[in-house]
Amino acid sequence: MGTQRKSGRSPGASVALERNESEVQEILDRLADAVTEGNGKAVAKMWAVPALVLGDTMARPVSTLLEVEQFFGGAKQQYNARGISDTRAEIVELHWPTPRIAIAEVRWPWLDAAGVEKGDEVSTYVFRRDDAGKLRIQAVIMHGASSEM
Repeated sequence: MGTQRKSGRSPGASVALERNESEVQEILDRLADAVTEGNGKAVAKMWAVPALVLGDTMARPVSTLLEVEQFFGGAKQQYNARGISDTRAEIVELHWPTPRIAIAEVRWPWLDAAGVEKGDEVSTYVFRRDDAGKLRIQAVIMHGASSEM
């Protein structure tokens, strides 16, 4: 796992970027825990609305945090039915186009109960820092599975 910075900022700005990389990883770690626990309420707290979820076959606007909560509340059962019981966020690339917006490509390995990887999926997340300074998910682009179980 690695991160790549693409920024025209001065070398002195790297301290702030390092802190922000940790902040993005922490949000993604909490997201992994909440999704694998089926805790839609916890997932919704990490989002901002309006939001957008894009995939090859769909474009879904998200208007309320209740929509986020309901969608992710059932994710645990969907993954468990496929033999997936855990995951972790592996940041492939992280880019800060502005001080308030981060774009992270993330690989999610599918882990069975023994911790054995059974496939994975990749998504790109657009985070935006709100007026209170909190970084939240504003959009997701689903790349899909790179390998199937």
